Amino acid sequence: MDALFPRTFLLVFAQLAVGGFFCLSVPPFQAMERGYYKSSAFVFWVLATCALAGDLLLWWRRPASPTGALAAAEIALWVVFWAAGGGYLVTLWGERVGLRARLFAATWLFGFLALIAAAQSYRQAPLLSLETLLYPLAFVLGAMVLGAAATGMLLGHWYLIDRDLSLAPLWGVLRLYLICLALQLGCLVLGCTALAALGANAASSAALGLLGDGYSGLLVARAAVSPIGGAVLGAMIWRTLQIPQTMAATGLFYIAVLAAIVGEFMGRYLLFRTGLPL
Repeated sequence: MDALFPRTFLLVFAQLAVGGFFCLSVPPFQAMERGYYKSSAFVFWVLATCALAGDLLLWWRRPASPTGALAAAEIALWVVFWAAGGGYLVTLWGERVGLRARLFAATWLFGFLALIAAAQSYRQAPLLSLETLLYPLAFVLGAMVLGAAATGMLLGHWYLIDRDLSLAPLWGVLRLYLICLALQLGCLVLGCTALAALGANAASSAALGLLGDGYSGLLVARAAVSPIGGAVLGAMIWRTLQIPQTMAATGLFYIAVLAAIVGEFMGRYLLFRTGLPL
């Protein structure tokens, strides 16, 4: 329990790094200056470094347990994700296009695999259960929301440097952000509904009871901040880009990043207290 609390919140930084690296694929590489990818990839790699350092420290101090093999596999996946992301960052200073493309794909691929492994470590239900799909889906969607919001913010700053840059990349990131918010809201609502309707198992039934007794208000607040609050901000960004006004849109993306982070932290607290991936 002592290691579970900090590990649960470290997951937010890992999600932000994974989602951020993936969302770098939205703006076309040929349409952007190399500096955008260098600065953005560095930010996400630093986040990955912090998350990995924390996970390694907690894993080292964790006593032996039946899930030790899964924990070791998760750490290994995070190490590969971190190494591939660092390698991709280095290749941005060279012209080895093939290597850069392979490292970029490996970065987000192993990042998503690490999130899936992390999700399974929180699951208390049997392997053949709804939770086996619900937990990884919730973790991945959270990563995508965080990554899209952060990418939109970082990309918005680039319009201050490249005044002639088309708005198409920013529109693409905004669309992805809104789609991920809609999917995340659906996952929250349908996931809880399905668990309650199916009766689930003893562990999930107890978690749902705990959620209803003491944490339903926090769940509502979590949804109000993000994804619902994030969707309102997304609509405001959409209207701002129609003017168009990229500086205002960037400011709204700042708030969207804060909303996504606060929402995910609230969700990780619910995960810690109830065991449900909210």
